[in-house]
Amino acid sequence: MKRRAFLKTAGIGGAAVAVASPAIAQASPSITWRLTSSYPKSLETLYGACTYLSELVSDATDGAFKIQVFAAGEVVPALAVADAVSNGTVEMGQTGSYFYIGKDTGFAFGTAIPWGPNSRQQNAWLYRAGGIDLLNEFYAKFGIFNLPAGNTGTQMGGWFRKEIKSKADLSGLKMRVGGLGGTVLQKLGVVPQQLGAGDIYPALERGVLDAAEFVGPYDDEKLGFVKIAPYYYYPAFWEGGAELSFFFNLDKWKALPKSYQTILRTAAATAGHDMQAKYDVLNPPALRRLVAAGAQLRPLPNDILRASYKIALELYKEMSEQNPAFKKIYEHQAAFHRDSQAYWAISDFYYDYMAVSAQQQRWDRD
Repeated sequence: MKRRAFLKTAGIGGAAVAVASPAIAQASPSITWRLTSSYPKSLETLYGACTYLSELVSDATDGAFKIQVFAAGEVVPALAVADAVSNGTVEMGQTGSYFYIGKDTGFAFGTAIPWGPNSRQQNAWLYRAGGIDLLNEFYAKFGIFNLPAGNTGTQMGGWFRKEIKSKADLSGLKMRVGGLGGTVLQKLGVVPQQLGAGDIYPALERGVLDAAEFVGPYDDEKLGFVKIAPYYYYPAFWEGGAELSFFFNLDKWKALPKSYQTILRTAAATAGHDMQAKYDVLNPPALRRLVAAGAQLRPLPNDILRASYKIALELYKEMSEQNPAFKKIYEHQAAFHRDSQAYWAISDFYYDYMAVSAQQQRWDRD
């Protein structure tokens, strides 16, 4: 029996109805929100987190809280989600926070920074080390409340028309890349460009881009990059654990009943967990298909990786001197990351390294 039906029929005479009905109405008001995503419907890993959250919220409230989901371009352009949420065009959005570093470099931390935490470290920092509260202190200046929307895991370094043998080959290369990764690569000679998912393939096809990174094998396969730029590089040192964001208009968030806020927090965490599980299942077979289709898998050259690490640290020092908000979040996350890495080196990293070595070298043959 549904909760409302039970409360309306329980008790003696009409006493229960007189007490319960106003309480139910007050606790579970009928609300309809609009959610706009930065991603197209074809990317069910990313866009799918929105529909999953919407279904969870509706089920948990017996349909009283409805969230209508819109793909990129249906309400606002893919990279205009933050503004749409902030100005109240929509109550809610799903996006990559680092798309908006032009507003403030502090937006980078909601997604990922070059050579930053991996996905588990990012989630630990967000949920248990104070990261969410620290970010929301920052987002409040823009009229936004943020909840993590799911992590992609470490991303691929992207698709290139020509082979990259050293950092010299990056000079003048026009590349779609988001966040501070673009800033670091720019110092290595790349001309970074920020485009929504649906605009990347046409830009590659027309030669407007020489290279493009998006997420990883499953999404990249859907977007068709292998047909145009066959060299597929790894890893994306700028997205070691890329987190998506659910942005809420701050005033709308504050006006919600506490029960609805709790439901949204829980639904966002559930949808986020589901997103990374999808990627972990779907990426391996997608990579095999891409290689069969002609993808030339390559590691990024060591001189690019070493130079990018040095540049990133110099950039963080410079940005910290220029922006107190950046400095506050960076120092907090960097301290957590250093502490985590010391343990990671003898736990997960070492285990993974040994497990991969055992599998590749077939220790069972010894």
